[in-house]
Amino acid sequence: MSDLQKKLKKADLYQTGAYIDGSFVKASGGDEFVVHNPSNGEGVASVADCNGDDVKKAIAAAKKAFPEWSGLLAEKRRELLFKWADLIEKHAQDLATILTVEQGKPLNESLGEVKASAQTTGWMAEEARRIDGEIPTTLNSDQRYLVIKQPVGVCAAITPWNFPCSMITRKIAPALAAGCTIVLKPSEDTPLIALALVKLADEAGFPKGVINIITTSDAKQAGTILCESNDVQKLSFTGSTAVGKILYKQCGDTVKKLSLELGGNAPFIVFDDADIDRAVDELVVAKFRNAGQTCICSNRIFVQEGVFDQFVEKFTAKMKNIKVGDGLKDETTLGPLINKKGVEKVKELTQDAIEKGAKVILGGSESDKGACFFEPTLLTDVTEDMRFYREEIFGPVAPLYKFKTEDEVVTRANDTNYGLAGYVYSRDLGRSIRMAEKLEYGMIGVNIPVVSNSAIPFGGVKESGIGREGSRWGIEEYVETKYICLAGING
Repeated sequence: MSDLQKKLKKADLYQTGAYIDGSFVKASGGDEFVVHNPSNGEGVASVADCNGDDVKKAIAAAKKAFPEWSGLLAEKRRELLFKWADLIEKHAQDLATILTVEQGKPLNESLGEVKASAQTTGWMAEEARRIDGEIPTTLNSDQRYLVIKQPVGVCAAITPWNFPCSMITRKIAPALAAGCTIVLKPSEDTPLIALALVKLADEAGFPKGVINIITTSDAKQAGTILCESNDVQKLSFTGSTAVGKILYKQCGDTVKKLSLELGGNAPFIVFDDADIDRAVDELVVAKFRNAGQTCICSNRIFVQEGVFDQFVEKFTAKMKNIKVGDGLKDETTLGPLINKKGVEKVKELTQDAIEKGAKVILGGSESDKGACFFEPTLLTDVTEDMRFYREEIFGPVAPLYKFKTEDEVVTRANDTNYGLAGYVYSRDLGRSIRMAEKLEYGMIGVNIPVVSNSAIPFGGVKESGIGREGSRWGIEEYVETKYICLAGING
């Protein structure tokens, strides 16, 4: 029994095989890859390393299962999704442990993510019976018009490592609720939580072939097959903008329905009339949650000049309370980055800023906690020619920019190709409304650092993606609208 298994109350949540057509299986070529704990670099598990043939088998299984699954009454799909949600909630602590060990985030953050996954699954269970059509007004007395919603078909999903639990349910749950079957490829950095989730789905009673999980170290090959397959009717991807653009192009030949949730460059804007203490406290969340590795993380922090010095002083004091370490330790509030490559990128962006004149208030380099750790870093005297003004940091580095006027900060905040999330702190209602309307982002948080939940449409504009996830808007991404004309009504 592995060390991770020993930490679990339900040991069979530890799975290392791909899940195809209702069974956990080894890769057809017999290959495996190692999953590492970023806190200490140790190997956690050897997981099936699927090849192209395995991906095709998963697609075939999903295609075979689709007619029966899509033909089920919505109420039956709802029942199964609720069972799955209940099992996720029941085993939340074990799932959080798996997530922290392979991803690194503090255990309380992992537990919050798992509970959010259960909530999403339950929410989409309810949406299963609300996929309504309509009867438009007729333009001919001898005709009647019907508009119905039908499942897209076989769906493919590619999920990232930063939220490897919630991103899975946010894609799988609406697909299943709509009557679609699915092939999921989780990140090679965090496949264990995906396999644990599907173990619970299996126990909930989903028919074989409805959910398939492909684990592979060759993301490029798997992605290409999923994009080019004529049997896959929809692709949902969460990840970098660069990869999203590649997948977008690859889906072109088969004209797939597509959802892309890509990178961000979120502004966090603090006006001089804001509740400064609240803004400081909540910036710690917006910036350092998951070690800064979130697509909606505050990337550029704009503080109005009248309160800038006060804000820096208070934010510095709060940052000094951040505890860096292994995510399984109770005192830890900031875990490691996902891998050494992530650390190198953050280091390069920080050094670029320092070389161009940025002042280091705190941090500025790798942490002595381990190879994948970077110190919580606060920089001032930052300018727009520094790389992280344009590039997503994806690490625990907070650059503070000074601004004078509302119009100025709107222009600067919108000066990016990204448009996922933005944050505004002000006690002026009129200003808050103006800012929310002027900022070119798919989601705006006013006096709040976290905007995502099951009830809202999550997604961005510009190069941050297309489509929405969550709520009734999210399930629309998995259905097609069909029009039916009934003639000869009058005999």
